[in-house]
Amino acid sequence: MLKTINCTVNGRAMELQVDVRESLLDMLRNRLHLTGTKQGCGVGECGACAVLIDGETLDSCIYLAVWADGKDIVSIEGLTGADGSLSDLQQNFVDKGAVQCGFCTPGFVVSATALLEKNPNPSKDEIRRGLSGNLCRCTGYQKILDAVESTADQRRNK
Repeated sequence: MLKTINCTVNGRAMELQVDVRESLLDMLRNRLHLTGTKQGCGVGECGACAVLIDGETLDSCIYLAVWADGKDIVSIEGLTGADGSLSDLQQNFVDKGAVQCGFCTPGFVVSATALLEKNPNPSKDEIRRGLSGNLCRCTGYQKILDAVESTADQRRNK
């Protein structure tokens, strides 16, 4: 069964027909070709598919597309500048070597974006808690934590 939804994705208002069983992840990747959001576990455990929905970090693999009706959705693609430039947080992930294979990186960046919007001056423990819904199989997490901490420091010192 199809349902029409209206939502905003990365600042663009959209009207879409979605299958009521379709995940938001599938809608983003297959219909809108926003492939930065990754499918990891498919059950909401790894955070690779994290997006912002009305400012909250949620796993798009377990969020139905029909629930996005009336919502403001931001994927990793929505965090770059209009000219395609990286956000300061994304650049710090690169500069600090926090990208390893890169598969989990979009989810970490989305989660860290939400964390820094809510708490611009997080402690190390608050960063760890803020990213606790994201898993990486390639790293010991230290470079990811360093990138988030560096971004908070740079923003504070502007």
